[in-house]
Amino acid sequence: MTELLGQDKLRAVITGTKSAVIALSGGTDSTFLVSFAAGISGLRLMAVTVSTPYMFSSEVDEAASFCRKTGVKHKVITMEMPRTVISNPPDRCYLCKREVMKAVTAAASEGDYEVVFDGTNTDDLSDYRPGMRALREMGIRSPLAEAGLTKAQIRALARQAGLEVSDRPSNTCLLTRFPHDTVITTDILRRAEAAESIVKQAGFTGARVRIHGDLVRIECRDEQFPSLLNRELREKLSAAIKELGFKYITIDAEGYRSGSMK
Repeated sequence: MTELLGQDKLRAVITGTKSAVIALSGGTDSTFLVSFAAGISGLRLMAVTVSTPYMFSSEVDEAASFCRKTGVKHKVITMEMPRTVISNPPDRCYLCKREVMKAVTAAASEGDYEVVFDGTNTDDLSDYRPGMRALREMGIRSPLAEAGLTKAQIRALARQAGLEVSDRPSNTCLLTRFPHDTVITTDILRRAEAAESIVKQAGFTGARVRIHGDLVRIECRDEQFPSLLNRELREKLSAAIKELGFKYITIDAEGYRSGSMK
């Protein structure tokens, strides 16, 4: 029932807007927002995905595939590594969000779109999200948050809509896999992406890899720890990651936790 009320509020938030660009990351929230907005009569809509070196390439592909299937106009903007985030500073999220949203708002301006939306939800407002300041400064609107929709409600609505992303674990960019004040290169980003892909393919969905030079620290969810008792699995996992050039593979005893590299 609360999901339906939130859906009505969301429709009210968007209705009346003649044209909009939605920043589409490929995650559950922004994908649901694009899907929902596409069903509002009279709204001229475009989704924009900004592809950075620290995004997972699969997310860009999934965003493009979704827009093709739904018939939503989609633009992919490839952005080089911003100089402001190369050293992975503590305020990287704010600096990155500024650069990404500059690209999105520029695309909106070029296409004469009235407003830019993003997929921030109500839960995000209470989390540690430095990038939120950039959204406020740039006048980006967040319809899901304005409608009071939580992550759980959005997942439920996405499930009802038959969206494949409804149960996809939340993700963050690859910069969060490295300590602050670490020089980031395209090579190390791709190796981190490959290492995390190996972990997920081994059955540890939602796990994270954290990179400390030659050492990879794997953060698994609590329910996944029993699987790690299998020595053969651990050895295969370690061997595959070492082939990427890392020397030491460790399992974090505290498990997965958001923001552990802060």
